[in-house]
Amino acid sequence: MADREGNGFLWFLAGLGVGAVVGVLYAPRSGDETRDAIRAKAQEGSERARAQARRAREQASDWVDRGRDVLNQQKEQFRSAYEAGRQAYHETTAAGAEPPKGT
Repeated sequence: MADREGNGFLWFLAGLGVGAVVGVLYAPRSGDETRDAIRAKAQEGSERARAQARRAREQASDWVDRGRDVLNQQKEQFRSAYEAGRQAYHETTAAGAEPPKGT
């Protein structure tokens, strides 16, 4: 069984080599042209990746800013509610501390 798997792998490598040779022989461009085309595509992909990364950073920054705004609004609402409760407490305790009239 191990011999059979070794033969299959050898045939795979042979087919890979034959395919590479045939691909080179029938290539529509010269080696220099092919390398230039590959280099241009790689550069294009790199620029596209940089642009997407820049957009992602901008979007993340926008989300952080929105989150900060919402948090500040919530804090302000909490402060207002706290101050209103504090004021109501002081008014209630001050009204209760006055001596009753007529005694």
